[in-house]
Amino acid sequence: MHIDIITVQPDLLASPFSHSIMKRAQDKGLLTVQVHHLRKWAINEYGQVDDYQYGGGAGMVMMCEPLANAIEELSTERKFDEIIYLTPDGKTLNQKTANMLSLKQNLLLICGHYKGIDERIREKYVTLEISIGDYVLSGGELAAAVLVDAIGRLIPGVLGDETSALTDSFQDNLLAPPVYTRPVEWNGMKVPDVLMSGDHKKIEDWRYEQALQRTKERRPDLLRDH
Repeated sequence: MHIDIITVQPDLLASPFSHSIMKRAQDKGLLTVQVHHLRKWAINEYGQVDDYQYGGGAGMVMMCEPLANAIEELSTERKFDEIIYLTPDGKTLNQKTANMLSLKQNLLLICGHYKGIDERIREKYVTLEISIGDYVLSGGELAAAVLVDAIGRLIPGVLGDETSALTDSFQDNLLAPPVYTRPVEWNGMKVPDVLMSGDHKKIEDWRYEQALQRTKERRPDLLRDH
């Protein structure tokens, strides 16, 4: 998978893709992430990529020309399956969307900043708008990092155990069940006997019941299909 990211703050994205699972995914050649500084396509020698908004009001708006030029140039290098704008008023990211995007080959992410991007760019180029939650960040860079991580870990071969992602929270509209490791007893609290029974059917049933109970208590909205 190849992911291009357009941003005015490329340094914010240096660390998330240089460590842990995302780094291993790139080292294995399973994922390529290229970060592009929007000022490369600035309209003047001062690096301008934003201007005051029409109608007045506080906050600058990212201009059409730099974004359009960036998108057009990058689109000559590859055909994008989706051009995604990270924005608070987009569709809230969930596991279903991450699963869908993990099957794509080429994605282009646009990180908003200031008051956002000129609406005409959204109308002409953007195919999908994503929010990572009902709150506002200083820019779309951290949201882009979250999205890439959510997608990248689902690419076959990225995780050491291929089944790990399939048992994560939200994959089947249930939260994940409790997990335990050594020691068997800690501070007077013991690992449930069923997990040490060796009976895989009983363990699966226990995990499902625990997942169902946890979801009922914490996220009953997820249980419409159960």
